[in-house]
This record gives sequence, structure tokens and C-alpha cells, in this order.
Amino acid sequence: MQAIVLVGGEGTRLRPLTYGTPKPMVPIAGVPFLARTLERLCHAGILDVILPAGYMPEAIVDYFGDGSSIGMNITYVIEETPLGTAGALKNVEQYVTGPFVVLNGDVLTSLDLRKMMAEHERKGGIGLLHLIRVEDPSAFGCVVHDTDGRISAFVEKPPRETAPTNEINAGTYLFEREILDMIPAGRNVSIERETFPQIIASGKGLYAYTTDDYWIDLGKPEQYLDAHRDVLAGRMPLLTLEPGATGEGAPALANVAKLHLPVHADAGVQVDPTAEIGPNLVLGADTSVGAGAIVRDSVLWDGVIIEGEAIIEGAIIASGARIGRGARIEPGSVIGHDTVVAPGERLGRDSRVGASAPISR
Repeated sequence: MQAIVLVGGEGTRLRPLTYGTPKPMVPIAGVPFLARTLERLCHAGILDVILPAGYMPEAIVDYFGDGSSIGMNITYVIEETPLGTAGALKNVEQYVTGPFVVLNGDVLTSLDLRKMMAEHERKGGIGLLHLIRVEDPSAFGCVVHDTDGRISAFVEKPPRETAPTNEINAGTYLFEREILDMIPAGRNVSIERETFPQIIASGKGLYAYTTDDYWIDLGKPEQYLDAHRDVLAGRMPLLTLEPGATGEGAPALANVAKLHLPVHADAGVQVDPTAEIGPNLVLGADTSVGAGAIVRDSVLWDGVIIEGEAIIEGAIIASGARIGRGARIEPGSVIGHDTVVAPGERLGRDSRVGASAPISR
């Protein structure tokens, strides 16, 4: 079994974070999101991975190389222009040797891929789609199927009151190789809007696999923060992180009087004993928090400097940023790489600060 992880998107909704980091490399508790995805593939015994990349691919290649360091074989196929979900699959056709799993590059899920593969074996057909149930399906693509799981229709973003089902496309697929024969080459093709309806019309079996696994789309800052809250609380288990773990930087937290768990701290973290940190906080490697600072419900990437008396709540701060003494960062704020927030500066709710992103107050 092979896997194709769709990592070509620019991550525009996560800007300014993605001005300096491609979306697949945005960290989840200190580890690139793509690495978290590859961990799950390894756990399922899927070691042959194809990465159709397009935006800042060198950052991905430099980090993972050919995959041998993690026991995998990684093939990169660089898209010169965006090809859409199905177009990206067609573009890597020459490297696909048999059945394959497709994973959306911005979905974090606890889905058991081994169970999904077993279900595909049982159902047969050309493909199996992972679905989840949501309270309000109006922002997603609904999938209609019969009692045996055979899919009959896709309804994109229906009004909540008219939605035919609350089961939505969760972005993980398992396909037979023959599906590639149904995708035209050389152009942008949407698998949801073009390929899936074509399969249904052809009479080939396309089946649903509905589970209650954890699932979240990491495409927006508020969802990125939600994912970390869930990881720290153990609602989204990571294979290499225990719920509530303090990580390699735990010694830096030992003398902090006002420590509110869960807090995850990576190597090299320094926290002044008079600071107040947590709960729901991730401190990236070599981050420092000064005297009297308050930092809670936030994700700080590597090398962030929080000066004394600063207050940060509900924020995402990218690598190398410096928050000046006495500055205040309000919930929803996103601060880009190497950005300096001046001492005493106040960033209001939902501010975006960083390369090509002005300060809003």
C-alpha cells in the first residue's frame, strides 16, 4: 500500500505563519504537521509515500529527504501550477503501483488506517471515503449513501436545514489504481466536484467509511489553536506525545510558581520563576519567557522571546518573534516569523502581524 499526502497548498488562511513556513511544516506540539501524518502512516505499515508539493517545497525536502532516516521511501513531485485534488493524483500516476491512500495535507485525525484498509477489502469497489458526523454540515461537503455504505450523491455546503445528512467528507480516501484512468491529465481537476460524481455515474462502487474518530481541519488559526488544546488534553492522541506531557523542556518549569498544566515545553526553553504560564500552552524549542510575564492558551514556535511583564493569551507566535516588555497580545492574534512587537504595544483581538501583514489594533 502506498500513500499520497496532498501538501501543495499555500495555506493562505494561516498567514502570516505560512509566509515563512509551508503549511505541511507548521508544527503540532513542536513537530511539523507532516511528520505527525507520516508517523500515523508508519504505524499503519504504509512506508511508501508520494508528496505532490508546490509551495516552498525545499523546506519539506530539506527536512525529510528521501525518508530513509525515518524508515520510509518518499517521492516528491513538484507542481509548477496548482492542479487541484484529483489533478495532483493524476500528476503522480507514474509512481503509483497499486491501491493507495490519499490524505489531505491539513487534516488532523485519529483515524485508524489499518481498520480503513480492512474495510476496503471487505467492501470492494473502486474506493472508500472516510466520513465523520458533524453538528452543522453547512460548511462542508455532505456525502449521501445507502445502508451498505454505497455512495449515491455529494452535496456541497448545503444550508443546515436542508442538508440530506450530517456525514461529511473527512479528507482521507483509499483508492484502487484504476481511478487514475478517470482523471484527465494536464489541468486542474477537483476530486470532489468532478471525479466523484463521474465515478457514481459510471456505476463503479464508491463506499463510505463513517467513524467517530477525532478530526479537525487545521486551515485556520482558531482551528490550529483548538487542535493544540485537544492534543494537550488527550482528546487527540499523538503517537509520540502523552496527554499533558511537559516535554524535554520540563526542567525549565520546575521552579515556576504559577504553572497551570497542561503545558508542553520543548528543549532549551527558559521560563523565569516569576512568570505565569498555562494552561493550554506550547513553548517551542529555545523559547524564553521573562519575569512577570503571563502566557496562556497559546502556541509559541521555536526561538520566541517574551520579555518581562508581557501578557499573551490565545495567540500563535511564529519562530524568532520578540514580544517587548509590557506588551499585550489579545486572543486570536497571529504573529509571523521574526516579528518584533514593541515594548508596551497592544495588539487587539484577531490581529495579524508579520511579513506583508500590517498591525491591526
